[in-house]
Amino acid sequence: MKMPEYYNMTHDIDRHAHDPMQVALRWENEQGVTRMITYRELKQRSDQLAQGFLASGLKKGDRIFILLPRVPEATMTYMGALKAGLTIIPGSEMLRPDDIRYRIEHGEVKAVVFDASLENEVLQGLEGTSTVKMGYVLGETRTDQFQSLLRIGHGVKEQPLPKTRWDDVAFISYTSGTTGGPKGVIHVHGWAIPHQQVAAKEWMDIRKKDTVWATAGPGWAKWVWSPFISTLGSGATALAYQGRFYPEKTLSLIEKYHVNVLCCTPTEYRLMAKVDGLERYNLSDLRSAVSAGEPLNGEVINTFRRYFQVDVRDGYGQTENTLLVATMKGMKVKAGSMGKPTTLNQVEIIDEEGEWVPVGQVGDIAIHEAAPGLFKGYYKDPERTANAFRGEWYLTGDRARKDEDGYFWFEGRGDDIIISAGYTIGPFEVEDALVKHPLVQECAVVASPDSLRGSVVKAFIVLKDGQEQEGSDSLMKELQTHVKSLTAPYKYPRVIEFVTTLPKTSSGKIRRIQLREQEMEGFKHIHDQ
Repeated sequence: MKMPEYYNMTHDIDRHAHDPMQVALRWENEQGVTRMITYRELKQRSDQLAQGFLASGLKKGDRIFILLPRVPEATMTYMGALKAGLTIIPGSEMLRPDDIRYRIEHGEVKAVVFDASLENEVLQGLEGTSTVKMGYVLGETRTDQFQSLLRIGHGVKEQPLPKTRWDDVAFISYTSGTTGGPKGVIHVHGWAIPHQQVAAKEWMDIRKKDTVWATAGPGWAKWVWSPFISTLGSGATALAYQGRFYPEKTLSLIEKYHVNVLCCTPTEYRLMAKVDGLERYNLSDLRSAVSAGEPLNGEVINTFRRYFQVDVRDGYGQTENTLLVATMKGMKVKAGSMGKPTTLNQVEIIDEEGEWVPVGQVGDIAIHEAAPGLFKGYYKDPERTANAFRGEWYLTGDRARKDEDGYFWFEGRGDDIIISAGYTIGPFEVEDALVKHPLVQECAVVASPDSLRGSVVKAFIVLKDGQEQEGSDSLMKELQTHVKSLTAPYKYPRVIEFVTTLPKTSSGKIRRIQLREQEMEGFKHIHDQ
């Protein structure tokens, strides 16, 4: 795919600013407060932010760490940073001080943008770091070391913005690994071009002036994928809700805002499908509904088809790439299938030798190295990057089989990564937190199948006295709270089993695969009865 020499992904958004009335964002919070931002306002404020970032001493290529919730300022700040030629490190508001410190140190971050509600976490995360030169806060701050984000760029005159090439780094997104700290996934500005063609047009079916609700929050690669690039790059209106998820509330907001395109996690769809009295909701404007993160069961698909006359279509991709496999618009929906490989991406199922496997045989999902949406490597980790490839194929870490029609069917992870309710969780981070508790001798964390979340985090724990704990409900809750205090709370083990030993190899390495298989067999046994 031929790329233009100079390209900045925000230009796809700015081109819709010619119409002063075209709405870019509609926002609502739990208290019912609403805001509306036009494309012209979005362009003006992001231009101002870009000039302000550069005027305050940041330079093209510097890393900026952004920790903002679902507010319009998140979109403005992302755009401003990209226009200034900065490299964004996205951060979820759920990150804890250790998570924040790791990203600052590993990413050699020069500036941090954060919401005032996160000030304690950011201050603790900054302790012992030396690279950060600027801090910008949204809201009231208790110290004088941070500048107000809302005032950045005001009064700045004649601050030219740099030209970015298509291969300039736009994002370093951190994602969980099976060992060690999170991996920094590098994506360049040009990544948005194939993504727009495949994900926005052919999968989500976004049309100009649609209202699109993609529920991912800032800080996640999926937010960059859908609410940001796909929606705004298409000239549609992005709906954002800053509040806790309740299925009834979600359905009422889809109706209230006449949502045309919906992008949710499978867990969100499952919970909505369980709501009593679905006939109360008028979702007649909903034309396209897509799901990503894990396979969606047929019961949910049938429920949405029956009540709302819309097919929920599955899609599959990762932080390291773009949409790889999907049920595109117009394709037959096969419940439980991921769909077929998308255009522009050569995706195959391969064996250990890198050869394509026959129909019906399980193998590794792989994408050819020439795919235009593939990442450019793991930041400062060439060994990890090399290990992600088998010859000319990038290995996603997932396994699947292909049917006679070319549809892919997910079979499970090929490694120890846990995917729960759309979140990607590395066992190492949870285990590292658990062993810091004074009563834990050793532990192993694996995915345990769950009918609602797909999988949940389960921890097998050996206590220091070597005995299984009796009456351990209080200790279980204590350990769960302990994990939440040290790492992002969505990673905590929802299930804990106290054991006297863990299965190990002859060299002493814990065999997580044996524990995973044990959990899968137990789940199948229960559901087969």
